[in-house]
Amino acid sequence: MIIQSKRVWIVNKFIEAQLEVEGKKIKAVWPYGCKEADRDFGNDRIIPGMIDVHTHGAYGFDTNDGDEEGLRNWAARLPGDEGVTSFQPTTITQSVEVLDNAVRNVRKVVEEGYEGAEILGIHFEGPYLDQAKKGAQPEEFILDADVEQFRHYQETAGGLIHYITLAPEHDKDFELTRWCAANGVVVSMGHTSGSFKDAEMGIANGAKTMTHVYNGMSNFGHRELGMMGAAMRYQDVYGELICDGNHSSVDALKVMFEAKHPGYAVMISDSLRPKGLPMGEYTSGGMKIRVCEDGSARLVPQGNLAGSTLRLNKGLQVLIEKAQVSEELAINSATINPARLLGVDDRKGSLTAGHDADIVVLDDDYEIVKVFVRGKE
Repeated sequence: MIIQSKRVWIVNKFIEAQLEVEGKKIKAVWPYGCKEADRDFGNDRIIPGMIDVHTHGAYGFDTNDGDEEGLRNWAARLPGDEGVTSFQPTTITQSVEVLDNAVRNVRKVVEEGYEGAEILGIHFEGPYLDQAKKGAQPEEFILDADVEQFRHYQETAGGLIHYITLAPEHDKDFELTRWCAANGVVVSMGHTSGSFKDAEMGIANGAKTMTHVYNGMSNFGHRELGMMGAAMRYQDVYGELICDGNHSSVDALKVMFEAKHPGYAVMISDSLRPKGLPMGEYTSGGMKIRVCEDGSARLVPQGNLAGSTLRLNKGLQVLIEKAQVSEELAINSATINPARLLGVDDRKGSLTAGHDADIVVLDDDYEIVKVFVRGKE
């Protein structure tokens, strides 16, 4: 199959090109009109499939539910609804029983097979967090980092936990950070009151990224920079950003995208179970939340932000049209940057010969025209 457009995202810009797809892979990239095209998308934009490394749920499902059909439905709907072709189901702090059930369910679905967006592993957010920066994480289950307990979860998950959010100041001697870094688990610092020095030592001991920068971390000061300052100072440490315009203003998004070296900002949804559902009240991690008109999810009755209902295609629109972030930085934050962070950039994140045929076609309003996941329409 050959598809073409006058705007295909290659070499960090849109060019006129054709993509030849064979099976699950991009076989070759050709100049526009070089071969007879099976699908011509005219002037619609073709970009790589987007990757969401931090997302708790959608369509009434939450990773912590441990519901097989809920996870299957989520994976099946993600590509067509928002152009996400691979993702990490993300847990929230809860009891051992609930977390065991959650990771066991992801393992079952992966082992038995499923349709839709590819599951790239589990993002284990908590329970090793800071009480003061817990956000919407239930405080009664928050613990100090524990290598043996985490190894138990990893064994239950069949090795599928590829990413963990923890507060470095509650990881004694950085033992869990070092264990994860040595065993192929990406460590992200988040929900943390840690100091700038804590951030430095976390990075030195293997942390690669920071969870939803600006949110759930110690603030920037001109003498004590805090975690926020570390996110800005260490440009070559990855940083997740919820690009809905609610969790961080569009100007704050612009500042962080400019502060990071190109390639280190990662757009996430941090979406909860109400994504794709009407406004109203729901639960997340056993806590009541309300979805508001602006798409934010807020704790009831406190009103604190608890997560989002962001679709990543609309995150691109926020970044490019409102935050005035360049197309290069914005598109890469949802494609090649998360692929590099997860170590799957040898097959994901770019429209390159030999890579998975994860392809998204967007119109000028950032709506989904067509999606191919590993070559399947």
